[in-house]
Amino acid sequence: MARAPATATATATPSSSMASTIRAYSLPLILFAGAMYYQLFVIPKSFPPSHYDVLRIERYSSVEKVKEAYEKFESEWNSAVEAPDTLDVLKIRYAYELLTNPLWKRDYDVFGIDEQLHIIETASKHYAGKNASELDFPLLDVTSSESIDHSYKIITASDFQSLFPDTKPWIIQLYSSGSKRCVQFSEDWKKIASLLDTVANIGMVELGEVQLSVYLADKRSTGRPFFRNGIPSLVAIPPGCQTANCITRFDGELTVDKVTNWFATTVLDLPQILYYSKETLVKVIFFLTTGERASPFIRQAAKDYWAYASFAFILWREEESSYWWGAFGVESGPAIVFLKDPGTKPVVHHGSVNNTVFLNLMENNKQQELRQLRSVTSMEQGCDPRGYSRAGYDTVIWYCAIAVGRLSPELNKMRETICRVQDILSKHGESEGSYEDQSLAPAVDAFKRKRLTFTWLDGEKQEEYCHFYLGPAASHDTCGRRRGVNDVPRLFIIRYLRNSSYVDKRTEELTKWNSLLYQDLINDRDHAGQFVAKYNGADDISQITKWIAGIIADGDSRDLPFFTLKTPRLVEDDTEPVWTRTAQKIPLKNMKQRVTDFVTGFTNYLEDPRIGPILLLGALISLGTIWLRRSQQAQPTKPDQPSSEELNPAERRQRRRDRLRKSNKNQPASMTDFEPSNAYQLLDSDSE
Repeated sequence: MARAPATATATATPSSSMASTIRAYSLPLILFAGAMYYQLFVIPKSFPPSHYDVLRIERYSSVEKVKEAYEKFESEWNSAVEAPDTLDVLKIRYAYELLTNPLWKRDYDVFGIDEQLHIIETASKHYAGKNASELDFPLLDVTSSESIDHSYKIITASDFQSLFPDTKPWIIQLYSSGSKRCVQFSEDWKKIASLLDTVANIGMVELGEVQLSVYLADKRSTGRPFFRNGIPSLVAIPPGCQTANCITRFDGELTVDKVTNWFATTVLDLPQILYYSKETLVKVIFFLTTGERASPFIRQAAKDYWAYASFAFILWREEESSYWWGAFGVESGPAIVFLKDPGTKPVVHHGSVNNTVFLNLMENNKQQELRQLRSVTSMEQGCDPRGYSRAGYDTVIWYCAIAVGRLSPELNKMRETICRVQDILSKHGESEGSYEDQSLAPAVDAFKRKRLTFTWLDGEKQEEYCHFYLGPAASHDTCGRRRGVNDVPRLFIIRYLRNSSYVDKRTEELTKWNSLLYQDLINDRDHAGQFVAKYNGADDISQITKWIAGIIADGDSRDLPFFTLKTPRLVEDDTEPVWTRTAQKIPLKNMKQRVTDFVTGFTNYLEDPRIGPILLLGALISLGTIWLRRSQQAQPTKPDQPSSEELNPAERRQRRRDRLRKSNKNQPASMTDFEPSNAYQLLDSDSE
């Protein structure tokens, strides 16, 4: 019964020992397998035989040696009894034609460019089953360098350093005069250059400038230059770039749309302009007959004028033409529509535009007739108690009429009404003679002298500002988030009074006290006194006009006291609106770009021939380390010695004395360590 467990343990020991051994040596085995796989499969694929190997000559041999090698093959073929293999002849002939062309040989030797390699496979299929004597030579077509447009700046190594201080970015094409792909790309390059001409400098570098081309090319892990997608290759140098780390290379498909989009978003940091459906309306709408992206000069305008307008594209379809004709008066695409205030006819421009024409159109139509009161426009409009009137610093009293409400059809109707009021006052101000209703004279004079400003306010976004002027009772249906079905826009007018003595006193205090904190406290105060009047009448143009005129007449004539309030500031606009954010600023796009860059870099390192030997060395080191550690842990056992449990008490005591005597051998000697010769023990050791 007692030996059964021991037998089971003894039976299980070999299998468990084998499993533990395999686990212990798993790392060396994995490293060794990785090294063998890399050497047998990855290296041959990454480093195929070169064309010099096909000709059986040394790499980078001269053109004369290439011709000599080919002549030897020809003599062998002529003297051979059997016809040579067709595929071998094609490979040798291809290598001969490539390496005897100076431009092709240069590109192949320095950058590994071999853009006509597919011809071997095509020719082998075409001449399958035919004799080598039936082959038609030459295989490769020589490209004329005259087909490439050289009208753009040709950059050399000597003038490359002068590009860095330039305030405009550079887009540079690296090309070869002997490349067929560069010739085919020439027309697209002209279009790209014309689109980017206003926002970037255009340049070209021929691969004959070897030092400069190597500097601008990608680098493998071994340091060898190469072009990931062949040539032509495009690089961008942002303004202020001083090192190669800031140079950006284009790795996508060489099309006009993708190249301009890459340069506009990545280098210039310009906004994307999206396509919208007819249900979404913005300030500036582009109707295009094709689905191309926005030109860089349009994106630059969208970035420069974001405070005035938003931009969108609409794809023109004939089935929707009737809708766009009725909505905006657009007859056909391409066209540009500048939306104005509600109820105001938009401005439509038919046909394509260049940078100059579009900027003129944008400048003439950037302002709405009724401008929105925002943090970036409040000072300019004279509707900020911390600023001054549009009429100038000497104006003591000025007014600001504000239509406020949530964005809704009701607010649009109110804005349209205020626009009509503004038009009436403008027409009266332009007339040289007197007009019929003289009761409007105060409003007409104030509007003409820029002491009266009309504007509208987003009551939902500017909730605190709206509540401050309307009060809690009247602002429930006007300010803040929408709470019900109906929105009630309201109209109020603010009378600003400038106190000259207060401003002079403030100036003296600023010169006396230099504390920045004290200056910030003064700047945060209202510099003008305010009185607010709310309109509670009907939505009638003439009635509103007379009410405004009465408020101005009363405000100019009455000597109202000056007092300041702590007016809440307007909610600041985004420095970059959501719709203008580029694809590179979206976290998902950032992650995708990082993953792509990591995979690309990892692929480059896979081609490093040093990886295989490093893996093999790691396998050997780990194997030796594990073997040494396991051999040190193994302790020899003595199976002939009985265990302490099988000894009797006397034998156990004797074993303890032996261990004690053995341990005392290492202790220093003393006078009690020596036993006299005539000494004896009085009692037996087992006696008590």
